[in-house]
Amino acid sequence: MSETPAGTPGVAVIALGGNALAPAGERSTIHDQFRHTRESLGAIVDLAADGWNLCVVHGNGPQVGDELVRNEAARVEIAPLPLGVLVAGTAGWIGYMIQQSLENALRKAGAEREVATVITQVQVAPDDPALTTPTKFIGHALPEDRARRLADAGVDVKQDARGRWRRVVGSPRPLAIHEIGVIARLVKSGTIVVACGGGGAPIYRDRELGWEGLDAVIDKDLAAAVLARDLGASLLLILTDVDAVYADFGTPRQRALRTMSIAEADALDRAGAFGEGSMAPKVRAALDFVRRTGGRAIITELSRGREAVRGEAGTTITLESL
Repeated sequence: MSETPAGTPGVAVIALGGNALAPAGERSTIHDQFRHTRESLGAIVDLAADGWNLCVVHGNGPQVGDELVRNEAARVEIAPLPLGVLVAGTAGWIGYMIQQSLENALRKAGAEREVATVITQVQVAPDDPALTTPTKFIGHALPEDRARRLADAGVDVKQDARGRWRRVVGSPRPLAIHEIGVIARLVKSGTIVVACGGGGAPIYRDRELGWEGLDAVIDKDLAAAVLARDLGASLLLILTDVDAVYADFGTPRQRALRTMSIAEADALDRAGAFGEGSMAPKVRAALDFVRRTGGRAIITELSRGREAVRGEAGTTITLESL
């Protein structure tokens, strides 16, 4: 666990969705994704300027889905790569985009902070039932005829909460961050670290071979919660595309929840108040972090991170009611 240098507000882990870099409904080129990356970093620059020691976790749902399509298109000429390797690959090039864009933004803001990307392995249980029950959506929406052809070929596809056909893959629960020592030392030194990209590449310990990879995609918010716990962070900030957590979202009864205790959030989650394929996993990741550390978790819209940390936006989850 890292110690916070004197004079800093503390350590914060920021979870940035893959859709922030490749928005839903948009077939983003790499140039578009660089543009979206630059546009998504305001809150991170703000918190760096405020003195926080930072670790950034990003998703890869759209990107790793695109990589699978590239694999399929080229499989006649080039041997396909397994999903676990594609997770590590997307973590590398998305980390490169964030690292370069963040360094440029920090320089313009006059902040002397270094940025480094750590390709991260995340330990999971090899017998996690989620590995054989695919539920995590990846990639873009599929036309129905394309979804049908994939299903006939043995690819798992399901309809998401918006009725769109998409690929689904196994998503085991993260247990530990393999590179936590390296990440902690960098964060302690003041380096802004991009880690657990795409939730991290899932690994397990084989009795004979040692560490081995698995074909799955870990939920990046759950990985961020484990990372924040093991870094001794006081803040987990989950940045998404809505301004706050809503109960009964998308119905006439929807209402923004500005603060929640873990008991209140648990009760609402059990009642099904949060979208199972969208907000519920984020709330559960926040709950896990707060319950284990006593820290503060915030869920808010991408551009409102600094306001949310100051209690002026988003949804804050704490041990007890504020």
